[in-house]
Amino acid sequence: MPPESWIGFFEWCEATVLGSAVRNSIYAFPIIEAIHLVALCVMGGALIMVDLRLLGVGMKDQQAGHLATLVRPWMVGALAVMLSSGVLLFLSEAIKCFYNTSFWVKMITLPIALAFTFLVRDPRIMKGAPSRMQGRLLGSASLALWFVVAAAGRWIGYS
Repeated sequence: MPPESWIGFFEWCEATVLGSAVRNSIYAFPIIEAIHLVALCVMGGALIMVDLRLLGVGMKDQQAGHLATLVRPWMVGALAVMLSSGVLLFLSEAIKCFYNTSFWVKMITLPIALAFTFLVRDPRIMKGAPSRMQGRLLGSASLALWFVVAAAGRWIGYS
């Protein structure tokens, strides 16, 4: 759990015009959440394509670095949509998020997963084909990180 001194910031977030508008609308939250989940599916699909290639499960005729380059625009676009919609969802229930362990698991894991995806698993780094063991480690780590982000995000609504 975060320090109690942070609660003022979370109260301010929830009191913003955007937070109030989303919270007080019948349709805003479910529409924004649907957009968030569609973007998650797009990003997840792009991630899984590369990760399965790294694991040696599919697309063996494609180099992992080349495949990562092809799906990168989809990942970046989906990430932009997820971050903007996620901020709106957060603003509408910031105080609930403050006390929600799943929220904090997601917020801690998300920057790690992003750094791993855009720095460690970057197409420029994977230009040379990774060894079989390196590919399996990269693919497994990526899948594990993003699974935690997605599962924790999904669990926010149930806790």
